Amino acid sequence: MKKFIKFLVRKVPRRYLIMFSGLFSKIITPFYKGHNVKCPVCEHEFRKFLPYGNQGEDNRLCPYCLTLERHRLLWLYLKNKTNFFKDKLKVLHIAPEQPFIKRFRNMENLEYYTADLESPIADIKLDIRNMPLEDESFDVVICNHVLEHIDDDIKAMKEVYRVLKKGGWAILQVPINYNRDKTYEDPTITDHKERERLFGQYDHVREYGRDYPDRLRSVGFKVIEDDYVKTLDLELIEFYRLDPDEVVYFNVKE
Repeated sequence: MKKFIKFLVRKVPRRYLIMFSGLFSKIITPFYKGHNVKCPVCEHEFRKFLPYGNQGEDNRLCPYCLTLERHRLLWLYLKNKTNFFKDKLKVLHIAPEQPFIKRFRNMENLEYYTADLESPIADIKLDIRNMPLEDESFDVVICNHVLEHIDDDIKAMKEVYRVLKKGGWAILQVPINYNRDKTYEDPTITDHKERERLFGQYDHVREYGRDYPDRLRSVGFKVIEDDYVKTLDLELIEFYRLDPDEVVYFNVKE
């Protein structure tokens, strides 16, 4: 299974993974019955999660709804630390993740829009660096593990800031190497193997360091670096299979 997942992640374009993921989930779920781990999004329990990633890392992907650690943390954070599940909000979800789309769309308090440059399941086709959307038109923007793929991430951040209403907020998560002080990027590196070696994945264009929140502040955001996961019991972190080091970046347009 590890080799199969590794092959899919490395070789199959994202749009095709999205198209066939539902069928894959139906086939694989019965083989993972158990009670050792739980996905807080779909609320199903399993003996373990599926492997995932370039190296096929074990116990990461929910077989039923296909959440990863970052999705499960985001769900818990939105539910327990924000007004996302309570207030009337107009939401823009960039590069929407499948575990969330139907659930968010069915929430009566949300006016929910999805957007992506390529995804076949997005409502709006757009480039995050130049969004054809009105100024201050959304209460919330969610953009999870996208900016590391964008050549001009600062321009993308400015666009997110522009379309947010005053008082609105955005969650803009990226993979971060917390051992690195400053973000490393080099636009001359285009070879897939070299990008994977330096940036962690063939389609990443940089590796973010601890200066990531400074990049967000540079476009105007008030950035709250929330170690929410560290407020949870260790047993719960393991039961939900969360990354104990992931920080949530909650960005407010004042």
